[in-house]
Amino acid sequence: MSALALRFGVTPDQITSDQSISPHSLIPPGQKLIIPNILGSPPYPGPVLPDSEVIDSPSANDFNLQDYVARAGGYLSSYTEAIGSERLTGAEIVQRVVDHTSINPRLLLSLLEFRSHWVTQAHPPNLNLTTPMGYNIPEYPGLYLELSLTAKLLGMGYYGWRQGSLITLEFTDGKTARLAPRLNAGSVALQYLFARLYPSTTWQGQLYGKNGLAALHAVMLGDPWARSAVVEPLYPANLQPPELELPFGPGEAWAFTAGPHENWNTGTPTGALDFAPITGESPCAVSTAWARAAAPGVVISSSPGEVLLALDGGDGKPSGWVLLYLHIAQKDRAPAGAHLAKDDPVGHPSCEGGDTTGTHVHLARQYKGEWIGAGDPLPFVLSGWTANPGAKPYEGTLVKGNQVVTAHPDGVTGSTIIR
Repeated sequence: MSALALRFGVTPDQITSDQSISPHSLIPPGQKLIIPNILGSPPYPGPVLPDSEVIDSPSANDFNLQDYVARAGGYLSSYTEAIGSERLTGAEIVQRVVDHTSINPRLLLSLLEFRSHWVTQAHPPNLNLTTPMGYNIPEYPGLYLELSLTAKLLGMGYYGWRQGSLITLEFTDGKTARLAPRLNAGSVALQYLFARLYPSTTWQGQLYGKNGLAALHAVMLGDPWARSAVVEPLYPANLQPPELELPFGPGEAWAFTAGPHENWNTGTPTGALDFAPITGESPCAVSTAWARAAAPGVVISSSPGEVLLALDGGDGKPSGWVLLYLHIAQKDRAPAGAHLAKDDPVGHPSCEGGDTTGTHVHLARQYKGEWIGAGDPLPFVLSGWTANPGAKPYEGTLVKGNQVVTAHPDGVTGSTIIR
């Protein structure tokens, strides 16, 4: 309710309905709301793409990225790039960005084609290996980093709208525009990205025009709205968070080193928690301790530093919930395709897979491709401990009855938690 009110420029008590509305829960699909029209008619009210076409939702489950890139026959199909100690193909780079950011692979391909023609043209005009997306930012050279930046900007728009913190577009020429309050998060994500790329005078045509991104996306990949009709709404009525255990073994003492903070990078919700084994090992050593499956599921991605575990719905089918385990060492890491029971080993905590000052595990949740925050409306509960955000990211507590554990990066007294 609070996010919805911010989008429409009203207070929560100005939104009414014939049915009761909880201020802390998801509003069920189909519920009629009466909202005063305070904003009039903001510009650019037309949707661009459905949410399921922007995040890595179930609509992408049948999409074979490797085959599509190969069949398209463009420069991307022969491109390779060194990422750390690995050399990845163009399709593998796109997939790595998908796995890390949960942005839809179809959208990343259409954006790359729109900006550089790398997907369909073997010899694209004005070929530039440093800035294929055209950002020209020295800190983001090459395809992998520019696609990662693209995903980051899409996330800032998507989750900023979800949370009600983003209500205005700012274009490259300094002009601004109020976001239309009826837009879906996926459309805002693209409006936000294109406002960072184009001035207000050309922005609308680049996104909505006959040669714009939305039209190109449909030509390349088919009708996105027909795909969305099969999988949306992504949040069903009465959605509840999964039952999870703390990500380590019963009886073990670990330190709660960080409260709710960004799930992946800037713009994603503050939904991740950090835990460090208390073993006396040196900082950034690969721990002998095990991070364990908080619930049964299947490993859908296992790459440097991270494991994605798709949770079982109890009927042998995926529940839609996915857990990200970050900073998992390469040694003994659970492989893709592995079926894990609750408490099975995922891997050893380490400093691999991102910037960190000490060995730990970063745990975050997705639902049907969308990153989930730690507070309302879907609280993060582990072994009966509920995560509460602090005044700032990385602060916060775990509460169970009258017991309270307070996050501290040094694992000092008061941050120890025993499952």
